[in-house]
Amino acid sequence: AGVLVENALFATLDPTVRRAETPSGRIYTLADTVGFVRHLPHHLVEAFRSTMEEVGESDLILHVVDGSHPVPEEQLAAVREVIRDVGAVNVREIVVINKADAADPLVIQRLLRNEKYAITVSARTGEGIEELLALIDAELPRPSVLVEVLVPYIQGALVSRVHAEGEVLSEEHTAEGTLL
Repeated sequence: AGVLVENALFATLDPTVRRAETPSGRIYTLADTVGFVRHLPHHLVEAFRSTMEEVGESDLILHVVDGSHPVPEEQLAAVREVIRDVGAVNVREIVVINKADAADPLVIQRLLRNEKYAITVSARTGEGIEELLALIDAELPRPSVLVEVLVPYIQGALVSRVHAEGEVLSEEHTAEGTLL
């Protein structure tokens, strides 16, 4: 919402950063950077490259490719070259094949067959967006935080919640409460 959806070269040059929430309620930051086009003048390539430098610090790359393009693999290769150049080769990538509503089904099949993690969506119709959000939720890392806490017995429901939402490494019952 609030971001331009248009089939035009350089329609969205400005990167946007926003707060987002997974279906399970986890908060994350979504940064939408500019796309890349092959055979750009050198000074434009360098300007775009600077917007990608933060990608190496990302937990997950949603690599959006135009599914209606006759050879989207060329787009994938161009962006992956920049991703390699900025040192983000170890960041997990999901290929998001956009414009599924306008794409050749054979192109979609080819991409889904050749890409390890890929999903089809249409920003215009909303097709596949729920599935994409669920995939983001599943693929975002769940950072570990080691905590030792004493839960008073009168708040036993918290112990159940910790078991449901976290990983309990040890549990000990003391005179004051449950030590997790």
